[in-house]
Amino acid sequence: MTDNTLKSNLKADDKNKILEKANRIKEDIKENLPTVRWAPLTGIPFERRIQTAAILVWVFLLGNCLTLFFGTLIFPFLWPFHIAYAFWAWWYDKDTPENGVGRRSEWFRRLPWWNYFVNYFPVKLVKTAHLDPSRKYIFGYHPHGIISLGAVANFGTEATGFSEMFPGITPSLLTLLPNFQVPLYREIILAMGIASVSRPSCERILSKGGPGRAIVIVIGGASESLNAKPGTVDLILKKRLGFIKLACREGADIVPTFSFGENDLYEQVDNSKGSWLWNLQKKMQRMVGFTVPLFHARGIFNYNVGILPYRHEVVTIVGRPISVPKLKEGQKEPTKEQVLQIQEEYVKELEHIYHAYKDEYAKDRQQELRIVG
Repeated sequence: MTDNTLKSNLKADDKNKILEKANRIKEDIKENLPTVRWAPLTGIPFERRIQTAAILVWVFLLGNCLTLFFGTLIFPFLWPFHIAYAFWAWWYDKDTPENGVGRRSEWFRRLPWWNYFVNYFPVKLVKTAHLDPSRKYIFGYHPHGIISLGAVANFGTEATGFSEMFPGITPSLLTLLPNFQVPLYREIILAMGIASVSRPSCERILSKGGPGRAIVIVIGGASESLNAKPGTVDLILKKRLGFIKLACREGADIVPTFSFGENDLYEQVDNSKGSWLWNLQKKMQRMVGFTVPLFHARGIFNYNVGILPYRHEVVTIVGRPISVPKLKEGQKEPTKEQVLQIQEEYVKELEHIYHAYKDEYAKDRQQELRIVG
């Protein structure tokens, strides 16, 4: 056999393998395609239609803001507005998400529109312990879910009554800084009191805000979103020690917070560890710092195909605050032993919340809470 013939055979084998793999992926997709269950055109209360509209606006908000801003570039008479806004947002006002003050609007957080957003699921906030308004707090939110809709409802709006339930406490939900680079969208989340999750931002909020100031961190992050599947709760927590160190430096109490139902809002395409999809998602995470789960749920006019979340109750339990030891004079960081001790207490409280309420709010669970990373 000549070298040319051997090379041709090898190329043919590689091509056949690629085609076989592509066919397997196609078959997997076909097998997972659901039969569409259409919603009735009549008989649905108008209020439910408004609730769906509220969720629809939020899910597509970021994309629509980008489309509106860049789409209107086709009109030359609007260019002065675009230039002025870009200069203001990305230069003059660029530090607002991290300056510790932000641009919170209580009027915006209390708009009736948010009530429709919350009642779509619905989302419910449960208080289990008193929070002293003379203290500062770090809320650790679990699980991440696909897009942390429970965190948005409870801490980005007043629709679930946070201020009435915890008077004197002012929470700021935190998100990745790139979200504040999106034109128009940044103004909306700033008005909701949302701020950057960067270390300087966290430190400024807690140090400048004074007593009663709180930040809300979705601890699991992008990695945990890949584990978000109905009936399961797999948390990424073991190596998440930064928020504990921050609490020790700033003298803030840590509040474990658990949302039943967060993982039940979306289905996720099978991305078991080692699969082609899992490898692709992890590679994206390493490259850009975040990843995108391949998810689906329901649509506007059907119950099982689309990217709107399911109408599934989300119940957020706010646990007992955990006090951290005060750092000694001249001590800049807590010791490893102190951090691990606080983490152990934190995990115990989180597990206590889960086991105390699981039979009421997680009746359809497929497994118990697990800390997998």
